[in-house]
Amino acid sequence: MRVLSCPEDETPLRFRDQVLRMQHQAWPGERTSLTHDPALRPVSMLLLDEDEVVAALDVLAKRIVHAGRPYSAAGLSTVVTRQDIRGRGHGRLLVSAAHDAIADRGFDLGIFTCDRPLRTFYESAGWRPPRGTVLVGGTVETPFASDRPGFDKVTMADFFSEVAKRNESAFHDARVELHSGEIDKLW
Repeated sequence: MRVLSCPEDETPLRFRDQVLRMQHQAWPGERTSLTHDPALRPVSMLLLDEDEVVAALDVLAKRIVHAGRPYSAAGLSTVVTRQDIRGRGHGRLLVSAAHDAIADRGFDLGIFTCDRPLRTFYESAGWRPPRGTVLVGGTVETPFASDRPGFDKVTMADFFSEVAKRNESAFHDARVELHSGEIDKLW
């Protein structure tokens, strides 16, 4: 097994086709293709077994301001494992690799949302839920909050830089304005 990382729009077509099939299985009827806003600098990470994609995700990134301080932030999106081999640790391996890649690329923090039942999965790959944190995506004009009614999400994060570690408590019981846009309403 090996991890391939590349800008989303440079992902080799043979791998992109496999990822799209996996996404269609995981989220039938949802729009899937090169789906991310280029302004978020999407990087695809693929877990490969020879030339077969077994798991995939995208890392999105932007600068945010929280509690008056700027931070470079990255988050996970479209995490998917091939349906016929789920439960074997492939997704965890890739999510853990993404955690390390975000730290190694010098981001202040990693932050994203996941479905509440997946919380322990992400915790097992190095992420943790900051107490009471709500992520607000969308735009300033049309915010899309992770605590909206009927939207059972939990925020996951980790703090990598010294400044982010020192200020981690500012993220607790807070609304973090991600404002990731109309395409990627929420990571």
